[in-house]
Amino acid sequence: MDVADLTLDELRLALAPGIAEAAVFDGWSDAALDMAADQLGADRDVARLAFKDDGAMGMICAWIETIDRQMMLDLPPQKLATMKIRERIRSLVQYRLDAVAGQEEALRRALAIMAMPQNAARALKTGWNSADVMWRLAGDTATDYNHYTKRAILASIYGATLSVFVADESEGKAETRAFLDRRVEGVMTFERIKAKWLNPEREHFSMARFLGRLRYPAR
Repeated sequence: MDVADLTLDELRLALAPGIAEAAVFDGWSDAALDMAADQLGADRDVARLAFKDDGAMGMICAWIETIDRQMMLDLPPQKLATMKIRERIRSLVQYRLDAVAGQEEALRRALAIMAMPQNAARALKTGWNSADVMWRLAGDTATDYNHYTKRAILASIYGATLSVFVADESEGKAETRAFLDRRVEGVMTFERIKAKWLNPEREHFSMARFLGRLRYPAR
């Protein structure tokens, strides 16, 4: 499809990867947007119109959405189905890290913009959406409160891992990988404990039984 035929929403996504590349040097700015437009062969004025209402934050969210979409294509549920759940989650987060490798400075600047008070609500929503995509690809079908707790926890882990990633100068990002492994294992431990305590078939605590055992301890 010709670039000129793209809708503004389609153009935003088409421009996003190029903006991220330019943001390494120019930040999430009009200069980065112009460079991406030239690279794509789009009219600069139309490109600016696509981000007229939300500027830098809009560019960042479009970039994140392109990563979400590509991840869905590259790691569909059937490809992850043979893995244990912890490996699915780890693979999905690692995929996202690999997708931005080499663009750490753009990511660092993006995180700073997302942390601004005026952008907090949208940043949280964006992180939640990415976590939701990852859990769905991992095969999660929960519809009760587990749906929300899983996504909130994963969004938190992903955000923390990104913070480690942008500052990690170890060989092959070894420190980031180790950090991610620890956090994923922590989630799995939490899920096991939660399942145990919320299991309706679990023996419930009985004060009478407890007092009886104190008085007549098992031999």
